[in-house]
Amino acid sequence: MSTSEDKPEVVERGFKDEKKHKEDDKEEGEKGGFIEKVKDFIHDIGEKIEEVIGFGKPTADVKGIHIPKVNIHMIDLVVDVLIKNPNPVPIPLIDINYLIESDGRKLVSGLIPDAGTIHAHGEETVKIPLTLIYDDIKKTYADIKPGSIIPYRVKVDLIFDVPVLGRFTLPLEKKGEIPIPYKPDVDIEKIQFKKFSFEETVANLHLKLENMNDFDLGLNALEYEVWLGDVNIGGAELSKSAKLEKSGGISYIDVPVTFRPKDFGSALWDMIRGKGTGYTMKGNIDVDTPFGAMKLPISKEGGTTRLKKNKEDGGNDDDDDEVY
Repeated sequence: MSTSEDKPEVVERGFKDEKKHKEDDKEEGEKGGFIEKVKDFIHDIGEKIEEVIGFGKPTADVKGIHIPKVNIHMIDLVVDVLIKNPNPVPIPLIDINYLIESDGRKLVSGLIPDAGTIHAHGEETVKIPLTLIYDDIKKTYADIKPGSIIPYRVKVDLIFDVPVLGRFTLPLEKKGEIPIPYKPDVDIEKIQFKKFSFEETVANLHLKLENMNDFDLGLNALEYEVWLGDVNIGGAELSKSAKLEKSGGISYIDVPVTFRPKDFGSALWDMIRGKGTGYTMKGNIDVDTPFGAMKLPISKEGGTTRLKKNKEDGGNDDDDDEVY
């Protein structure tokens, strides 16, 4: 006969596990719901603070790009960005990332750290200085030629740290054109003597200037030195006005020079006899361009000239002074 002690013990293991699992899910759900509620609460508090105190995102606009300096070696650009801060507290401009590209090709990029602070409820114009070195551009992109005009795009990322909102990036961009300047070509077309003697000779150099750029040049001033053979016959700084049209425009300019022929030695007699002698000319011209004022070099080495006197000094007016 069986007794109660012989009855097998029934353990409701599956039921207990399922019950425990449901309790765990309920607990997790309650925890998850609590976290979400906290997040929503913090978000709501942030929005209330923003509404009450007036926190908001800054705005910015590129007001212009200026070229303070340009020559045949480099160009400086300054990007003027107007930034408005709607917040009741100053906000730091943490970093400025910049990129200049042309036809999708990078010309220069960089980072300006700790760019300043924008005053509360204020606006400020931030100037971003950028520099392009022409040799670097021409080495990287062989198809960019001296004398040309190329399109560019400036991209700027302004990175702010705004209370409540946190770190915020504001992208801007601006398009334009920049020149790749090239020095004009110069030749001494002829020399016209005003006074000829071995002690002192006064002459005008008839210069031919040719503009090799794809933009007009407005000549304002000329600085030059001239050598005949190995002898420096002097130079001067002159104010001259002339317009050199783009892409091969030519202008002729007379510049004075005074020298002592007796200092030339045998080179003078070679010139008088028509054998010719070499000349060299170096200097600079100050010009206006659509991109601002420029100082461009002029140089000519290896030219050959003959000297001839005017009729009153024993020469022949029918013979023009020549350069070869």
